[in-house]
Amino acid sequence: MVLRYGGAVGAVGVVGVVGVVGVAGVGYGYRVDMVEAAVSGDGVQSAVERLVGLLGERGVTVATAESLTGGMVGAVLTGVPGVSAVYRGGVVVYATDLKAKLAGVPEELLAAVGPVHPDTAAALATGVRVRLGADYGLATTGVAGPDPQAGVSAGTVYVAAAGAGNVQVRKLQLNGDRETIRQASVRAVLELGAALVAEELD
Repeated sequence: MVLRYGGAVGAVGVVGVVGVVGVAGVGYGYRVDMVEAAVSGDGVQSAVERLVGLLGERGVTVATAESLTGGMVGAVLTGVPGVSAVYRGGVVVYATDLKAKLAGVPEELLAAVGPVHPDTAAALATGVRVRLGADYGLATTGVAGPDPQAGVSAGTVYVAAAGAGNVQVRKLQLNGDRETIRQASVRAVLELGAALVAEELD
């Protein structure tokens, strides 16, 4: 499932399920495209190298906000030589209140939908992009398991990538242990970020 956010609500013709998220005064409508994502942790290195290459080609930067991955996305990024030219930094916002305090997710949004939701993922990516002064923001939020969290099943993950006027969110339903789910989430958000940057390059 890929949710594409774009522009201000009312300015975009949105097909399907529409939601609203307010981040720094900006509202986003989203379109839900049913695309089932079967993602494994394999291919993380190629995904990060592609993203870093695209960022370098454009001369733009990225920042990260991570929940269930706990800094793994940042660790993979900083493993690439020369990444300091494109990686601004990241925040690990495992606790719900820190998603608001550090990443700028509106408290009323968290109260309404909780930490594992497409709107929250979008707000994390958008908020960290703004707060860390990057051109793009990446975010992960979900339930690594093995137990459900607040009624959300283990393996439910949302990853998001945000640019200046375009936010994309992908829902993943993953199987496996905690490490498998977290590694697959890292790969998915890197691939989503690369796809967004490549789309804006065209």
